[in-house]
Amino acid sequence: MIRLPICGVNEIDDEEPPPFTQSCSRACLAKNGGEIVAHASSIYNYDGNIVYPKSLIYECGPLCKCPPACYLRVTQRGIRFKLEIFKTESRGWGVRSLSSIPSGSFICEYVGELLEDKEAERRTGNDEYLFDIGNKYDNTLAEGMSKLMPGMEKEKEEEDGGDGGETMGFTVDAAKKGNIGRFINHSCSPNLYAQNVLYDHEDKRIPHVMLFAMDNIPPLQELTYHYNYMIDQVRDVNGNIKKKICYCGSSECTGRLY
Repeated sequence: MIRLPICGVNEIDDEEPPPFTQSCSRACLAKNGGEIVAHASSIYNYDGNIVYPKSLIYECGPLCKCPPACYLRVTQRGIRFKLEIFKTESRGWGVRSLSSIPSGSFICEYVGELLEDKEAERRTGNDEYLFDIGNKYDNTLAEGMSKLMPGMEKEKEEEDGGDGGETMGFTVDAAKKGNIGRFINHSCSPNLYAQNVLYDHEDKRIPHVMLFAMDNIPPLQELTYHYNYMIDQVRDVNGNIKKKICYCGSSECTGRLY
């Protein structure tokens, strides 16, 4: 049986449909800033594309009674585009899609070993595969979007508790263990961005890192995201500043990855 979404339309006044029992708990919806389906759909549309990036998105979890097809389980349904790994001319292996990707589409999760701060600092030889998450992760792409979406910056400050995120951080290391996300290269003008998502626990320090399309992406265009390294901030085990040339080829390239 095919289940189609039912929309509510009121062209008369501001009254909303009366409350009723639904498969998704109100707790899931309220965490995303809405109490009924109409509000929650401002995060994902019914095609499963994100329409409003947030510092943190809550999806329905294992305790929810809704089915796997629930629109608040987008990232849990896995990869839905035909991706392939290919050799680039100057950046090693990269990732591209065989079909076009609509803006806001979920691409894949960035998967790897979960490390605490101290252990991550010891693995300085695999800098390109280390992804700081939770309070440590400064999502500059999402912050850039906040200029077009006032209120997102304030939301991030409220979620951080105004303390600048000074809690124990975690890092995902995909150097030896990971998925196709480990092959996605950096670009100073990326077409993907990283979105924090929680669904199987509520520890904001350890969100799932999900990659979404920033724009409509044509077939065979390389998929990239911004690694968010700061120039002269990456150091080796002896404390010396490390330098790595950026070969992304963007007109906005800074010339260095870090």
